[in-house]
Amino acid sequence: MSTAPTVYDVAERSGVSIATVSRVYRNPDSVRQQTRDRVLAAARELGYVPSGNARGLASRSTGVLGLCFPDYSDPDAEHEAGESDDDDAAMLYSDQIIRGMERAARRHGYALLIAASLAGGPESLVAKVAGRVDGFAVLARTVPTEDLEVISRRLPVVMLAGPRESEQLDHLDHIEAANEDGERALTRHLIVDHGLRRLAFIGSAEDSPDVAARFRGYRAACEEAGVPVRDEPDLRAPMMTRAEGARAADALLDRAQADGEPPPQGMLFANDQMAVGALHALERRGVRVPEDVAVTGFDGIPLSRLVRPALTTVRQPMRQMGEAAVELLVRRLGGDGSERVPGVPEVAPGVPVSLMLPVTVARRASCGC
Repeated sequence: MSTAPTVYDVAERSGVSIATVSRVYRNPDSVRQQTRDRVLAAARELGYVPSGNARGLASRSTGVLGLCFPDYSDPDAEHEAGESDDDDAAMLYSDQIIRGMERAARRHGYALLIAASLAGGPESLVAKVAGRVDGFAVLARTVPTEDLEVISRRLPVVMLAGPRESEQLDHLDHIEAANEDGERALTRHLIVDHGLRRLAFIGSAEDSPDVAARFRGYRAACEEAGVPVRDEPDLRAPMMTRAEGARAADALLDRAQADGEPPPQGMLFANDQMAVGALHALERRGVRVPEDVAVTGFDGIPLSRLVRPALTTVRQPMRQMGEAAVELLVRRLGGDGSERVPGVPEVAPGVPVSLMLPVTVARRASCGC
């Protein structure tokens, strides 16, 4: 392995002092924007990642693994969790992955450093986190490709969820869930087992690869059964929250009424949070679930079991995803791999691992089961 670039190399490349480079990472607001950009550009070109502490400088090991993910917080969920004092009920997708990673990291003797919303933060924040960990797990579309390329020169990196983002990141280990297969099986269940034909898929406004895969599965099942289906989701929610799910349910009913058409027999939401919001909206309007309309979600968060009627959904192995990410990182770091996670293969230098974790349809009352 080539010698890792140092703060001295960055200072020389950018034409500033070592102290200035240090300030860019420790207190970026104290450095002029033009200078800061020059230093960060030099660091990226060199593949420099700042060391987190003296131990890291001496041994290149911190005993810490990192996880970076978008901020998926749902204000509606957090508000209701505060009222019910049931934090587990409001646990979201990323929280389950964190639990899996924490459990596996503890078994291997590592701590876990967690950071959210890195994509929207200062550019140096990614490097700050990377400099404090031995290995890095990143949820899709969280960290810019160029930053991941820099980090992966120094650390093992595992991508979580979504398809591989670009050819530039093909060398990284990758774990995803079978989104398309899961939504296809769920849609087929509604059509074949419940005889529903007027269906509506509610996706997201943002370009989410997971949601796109789920919509492909939905379309495939509809086309197989000869059920009319659009080329795009019937509705796209600006955010995948409960409030937006409620608005989507209202909008679908209002649209059918305005067009003089019967409402959908089934509403398939791209995640559980939106589906739960839809259940509340439908109850408020006096629409019975599942007698008048079936409602389904995707993810399998704990709340999906607790709402009434209980939500039919596709259960992702989110904790297993977190555990598998840690297992891959530990193996890349030369760990003995004594704690085996099912389905995680042996690793070889220069050969990326691609894992597709299976999903299961949880049939509950909201579809009529």
